[in-house]
Amino acid sequence: MLTFSKMHGIGNDYIYVNCFKETVDNPEKLAIFMSDVRFGVGSDGLVLILPSEKADFRMRIFNADGSEAMMCGNATRCIGKYVYDMGMTEQTEISLETNSGIKYLTLYPGDDGKIESVKVDMGKAVLTSREIPVNSDLERFVDQTVEVNGTAYQMTCVSMGNPHAVVFLPEIDCLDLERIGPFFEHHSLFPDRVNTEFVRVINDHTLQMRVWERGSGETFACGTGTCATVVAAVLNGFCKREEEILVHLRGGDLHIIYHEDETVTMIGPATYVFEGKIEVPAL
Repeated sequence: MLTFSKMHGIGNDYIYVNCFKETVDNPEKLAIFMSDVRFGVGSDGLVLILPSEKADFRMRIFNADGSEAMMCGNATRCIGKYVYDMGMTEQTEISLETNSGIKYLTLYPGDDGKIESVKVDMGKAVLTSREIPVNSDLERFVDQTVEVNGTAYQMTCVSMGNPHAVVFLPEIDCLDLERIGPFFEHHSLFPDRVNTEFVRVINDHTLQMRVWERGSGETFACGTGTCATVVAAVLNGFCKREEEILVHLRGGDLHIIYHEDETVTMIGPATYVFEGKIEVPAL
């Protein structure tokens, strides 16, 4: 039997396994099994909480299709809550090793002593096309016209440890992401596939966003995608640096600041759902 916890960051829900206590031999197949809503638990993917030689803790994250992700902002906040609430640390300032570097978390307990929200230093936004990566000779891929399945979109690309394509539109509620999302994810511009953010600008400090995540489909939230969206909004003149930008997602709200030194700060909630045990078949 495998013990797990289910948590979510404004609706971006993952299954968390404490690998200080549990052993996971095949995380790719386990992610596929446990993410299935009928035969498993149902989630956007699997997150392993591991010891680290470089930081306080280490995270590995696997999408619902079994592919390993580099980074997930919502999962970092949930890990912060998990390790504090479960007594794995007494510190409210911790470091977390990810596949895209070490992230630094500030944990904010509520009146009950449990963590309610987490601030994450997400590091610098990567804007160089070849480093995102984008198949383009342009140094930066900002406000470029890209044809996707016969329709032209204005696209800005950013990496926050994983690649994002941000598209600003006058209306996003009516979009059929199940239909158009895969065409963005697998576009020839993106050798590693891409997460795509569809964004409506409400005003110079408020945005609305929907996201299609590579390997998972449409999710209720994406922390790195929200950071990439604010960076793209600043680069396109919709928002300003050093100002806190409120982003409305399907699962809730995040607060993002894009600093003058190109680092990004994310602030948002983390929520514990339940703990369970599951019998894992031979994978």
